[in-house]
Amino acid sequence: MNSHEIDYEIKGESIQIVEVELDPNETVIAEAGAMLYMDDGITFETKMGDGSEPNQGLFGKLLSAGTRVLTGESLFMTHFTNRGANKSKVAFSAPYPGTIIPVDLAAAPENSLIVQKDGFLCAALGTKMTIAFNKRLGSGLVGGEGFILQKLQGDGKAFVHAGGTVIEKQLNNEVLRVDTGCVVAFEPSIDFNVESAGGLKSMLFGGEGIFLATLRGTGRVYLQSMPIRKLVQALAPYGKNRGKESSSILGNFLES
Repeated sequence: MNSHEIDYEIKGESIQIVEVELDPNETVIAEAGAMLYMDDGITFETKMGDGSEPNQGLFGKLLSAGTRVLTGESLFMTHFTNRGANKSKVAFSAPYPGTIIPVDLAAAPENSLIVQKDGFLCAALGTKMTIAFNKRLGSGLVGGEGFILQKLQGDGKAFVHAGGTVIEKQLNNEVLRVDTGCVVAFEPSIDFNVESAGGLKSMLFGGEGIFLATLRGTGRVYLQSMPIRKLVQALAPYGKNRGKESSSILGNFLES
């Protein structure tokens, strides 16, 4: 199935949104809860599956939806369609602060992109979403990330969200080592693995974690400066302090 041809505009800097313009009867699919606003004429419907195979039977839809559950995503996806006579817009926002990466799958190698399990935001109808198991079991067992990934495939526009700033790198038969949580997406020609960070002393006292993601080969890689894991860890101490302050203020109020 050929993907719908959609126009878009990315707005904002540090906390971005993507505004998609749909012609009559065009559709964009998105993660449940990603919609920010939509014009009159846009209708939405929650469906099981990405809609890339309209003649797919119930078993196929259940299998497709089940694979999404393995990646930690919702069982359903929302389909937004312009039912009006004129162009209309619908906008989507990421679940946490960061950057939105537009990807033209028609120009990507093998018309596909491998994405971290929570990186997909929205895409033109016709984009096929499946899971990509890392062939190296150790990546999932020791690295904690990267064993189950998403594969986006098609010939239309897709949008991936990342935390913080996005760094795009082109590898030419090179090796790149990255914090395991900072890999957002990479082309299928890239070999992905999780390896130990170095010697025992470095792993225990280096502060960079015990394992690093290793990317090898030729192709494009997208990295993020602030994955959600790091953001939560950075904010956690302030949440505890705020809780103590609130408790002491409340306690002082009650005592008085």
